[in-house]
Amino acid sequence: MNLHSNDFELFGIAQQFAQDRAVLDARWKELQREAHPDKFAAQGDAAQRVAMQWSVRINEAYQRLRNPLKRAAYLCELAGAPINAHSNTAMPAAFLMQQMQWREELEEAHNDDALNALRENVEAAQRTLVDECALRLDVQHDYPAAVQSVRALMFIEKFAHDLDLAFEKLEI
Repeated sequence: MNLHSNDFELFGIAQQFAQDRAVLDARWKELQREAHPDKFAAQGDAAQRVAMQWSVRINEAYQRLRNPLKRAAYLCELAGAPINAHSNTAMPAAFLMQQMQWREELEEAHNDDALNALRENVEAAQRTLVDECALRLDVQHDYPAAVQSVRALMFIEKFAHDLDLAFEKLEI
């Protein structure tokens, strides 16, 4: 293992958006077994500390690779197209209008049916954007365009979280 490897190199997988979750999970388990600190107990404290650092590095990479949004953002950054979500909040007007419409629907939703209908719309938009990320990253290699899709997914993920909270309030 090389500390300078990116997450894809560390896991020995293709540097692309499309990934097989079962392969990622299996590779994560293999890497964790290889770097487990207990395996280095006979080599002393220093070797165990290094193994612990590797274990943390492997876990961080796994968290990025297994999450489509984080994986897409990471690919953009590797290609020199950072997301800059905190400093660049500009989004297309149509997207912002959709967000406002969803927010209004969320405020007006007072039952499971209304919330479920809204969730279906949000999940459909998420699927569309994930497909768009796959196309832009793996086929077109258009990283600036992928940045826009990733940023839109970030907005939608936050809204989906707010939607989950609304469901929880109904259950109380």
